Amino acid sequence: MTYLAAEDRYDRMTYRRVGRSGIKLPLISLGMWHNFGDDRPLENQRAILRRAFDLGVCHFDLANNYGPPYGSAEANFGTIFSQDFLPYRDELFLSTKAGWDMWPGPYGDLGSRKYLLASLDQSLARMRVDYVDVFYHHHNDPETPLEETMGALDHAVRSGKALYAGISSYSPERTAEAARILSGMGTPLFIHQPSYSLLNRWVEAGLLDTLDELGAGCIAFSPLAQGMLTDKYLDGVPTDSRMARDSSLPKELLTRQNLDHIRALNNIARRRGQSLAQLALAWVARDERVSSVLIGASSVRQLEQNIAALDNQRFTPEELAEIDQHAVEGGVDLWREVATS
Repeated sequence: MTYLAAEDRYDRMTYRRVGRSGIKLPLISLGMWHNFGDDRPLENQRAILRRAFDLGVCHFDLANNYGPPYGSAEANFGTIFSQDFLPYRDELFLSTKAGWDMWPGPYGDLGSRKYLLASLDQSLARMRVDYVDVFYHHHNDPETPLEETMGALDHAVRSGKALYAGISSYSPERTAEAARILSGMGTPLFIHQPSYSLLNRWVEAGLLDTLDELGAGCIAFSPLAQGMLTDKYLDGVPTDSRMARDSSLPKELLTRQNLDHIRALNNIARRRGQSLAQLALAWVARDERVSSVLIGASSVRQLEQNIAALDNQRFTPEELAEIDQHAVEGGVDLWREVATS
């Protein structure tokens, strides 16, 4: 059936400005890291994307190697875009990235100009678009001169293949240097995409302040700590969960002590009339320096439940202190994903 977007699609979503730019992003954005590869039915992906847009989620985030297999998330998005969203291209904010391994050989990963610009051309072809709204370097490459990497982002913008330049998982110091180089070329650093959750707070040790000073935005990925901040693991590891299959989230994190603290966080969420996931998303969104919170979704129902986190974004000082007691002072031994340099 021909897709017609809901007429009230912008009425319920909150939009927040990205740094000092002219862009506002939905406070909840949809990422396609998981659930959009060839291992998932295309019609399920279509249903999620349609419902997201109907709920005001106009920002879709991809990367060259999202899948599986690599490239399939972009290709599947391109199919759905051409069939459903082409009339709405100017209402969509699309992003993709390059920096991790994508193809064999010395030019298939990291931060060289050759890799980044070749990858962007491939991404545009798979996504069936003429340009993306933001092109990211996916992680810092300490072996490639930063001037070369930032020069590739500047070229992507000047060529019209991207409107804005972004970086992901850079340290505060490296972020400031990247912004300085880009500014000297006439292309401002638009946004940084770091991991951030109430269990993983490395961005609070300087990165958020740096971005605020630079006038760049921040879009947080893994706000649910790859599932730790949901009710999925409260009673162990389900056989159909990501941790039970192939995940960067190790089972060793599910210690009795950690689960006790996560269950306590779940109790706080229940008192607020939220799920644990909704509490975690609202907590990340509480900081005005966070332009958007990037979620995944395996179903329309999960998407709707996560977006409903915005129905209660207020925290009392007592709630914040109690959250810290279990997430920080309680010593939940979650991995600390840090910047690559």
